[in-house]
Amino acid sequence: MTLKSQILFWLAILALLVLGMWLVGDIMPPFIAGMALAYFLDPLADRLEAIGLPRLAATSVILALALVLFLGVFILLAPLLAHQFSQFMDNLPGYIATLTKLFNDSAPGWLKDVIAKASSGDTANGAAIAAKTASWLGAVLKSVWSGSKALFNILSLMVITPIVLFYMLNDWDRMVAIVDGWLPRRHAETIRGIARDIDTAMAGFIRGQGTVCLILGIFYAITLVGAGLHFGLLIGLTAGFLSFIPYVGSTIGLLLSVGMALVQFWPEWTHVLIVLGIFAVGQFMEGNFLSPNLVGGRIGLHPVWMMFALMAFGYLFGFAGLLLAVPLAAAIRVIVKYALRQYLKSPLYLGDGEGGENGEENAALPDEPGKDPA
Repeated sequence: MTLKSQILFWLAILALLVLGMWLVGDIMPPFIAGMALAYFLDPLADRLEAIGLPRLAATSVILALALVLFLGVFILLAPLLAHQFSQFMDNLPGYIATLTKLFNDSAPGWLKDVIAKASSGDTANGAAIAAKTASWLGAVLKSVWSGSKALFNILSLMVITPIVLFYMLNDWDRMVAIVDGWLPRRHAETIRGIARDIDTAMAGFIRGQGTVCLILGIFYAITLVGAGLHFGLLIGLTAGFLSFIPYVGSTIGLLLSVGMALVQFWPEWTHVLIVLGIFAVGQFMEGNFLSPNLVGGRIGLHPVWMMFALMAFGYLFGFAGLLLAVPLAAAIRVIVKYALRQYLKSPLYLGDGEGGENGEENAALPDEPGKDPA
């Protein structure tokens, strides 16, 4: 097979994968959750195997423990979270109106002018629009929460995710071996090296960032409840969960918590500053301790490329795309680095007949597949 044929083949595979994700993106979250949990827990299954448990027994033990933990947390928190969510949606228009009034009473004139021009009207009209928008948004979210689609999504997460987790975890090594057997023998070692680099990047994000999300969710929930913030448990856990999507969790959590603090405590600034301090401490912990130790530099994505990936995948594939954006962008980075390295030692870059040893010396990317220093 010529190089051109190989490129066309892999581009066709990529196009089919993108088309498949676009077509079934709405039903992907439970499958993504199951695969991510299987990837997260695979090292634990390997350790249980190492001490003598068969793979099936190790998988069964892990799944049983995970289900017991999940059901315990669900029974304790689900009714409270559902009640808080319903109350929050009911009160959202009033909260928006209160924040708009605070803005009108306290904001400097130049900022009011900017907002008025942006809303193509005066400040009062902007406030009315904001209140109507909040009312509409609350009605939509509440109907989604209480409708059949939400019930289907919850049931699918509770039923499909454990099934996907069990089979993926039980058959993980077998699937890897099968796929390895499909590799073209001539290029098998190179592809394995690229796969090892992708595995390193994905492990850093899925396992590392997953642990960061769990820690942040618990921290935000406990501290916001301790600060006396209304819906503190809901806001804290939401911020922690959404931290799996870089920049999104911290931003949404900060806006929700500070907005609620202004509505609840104004004009008492102390409690508002306490809420701000909680998120400042959370971000300091994440940036200086949690992410460096649990995620490290294994993802290797520049912040600009990460933001672009989030916007692009989110636009194309919705919420499923946001969940997959960083792992897939990390995988693309590994493949692009390898392709660029091959280009830098090819006749296309060096000129006809100048490949080989000199090309390797002139390559700007010395990293071999499977030996990514990150």
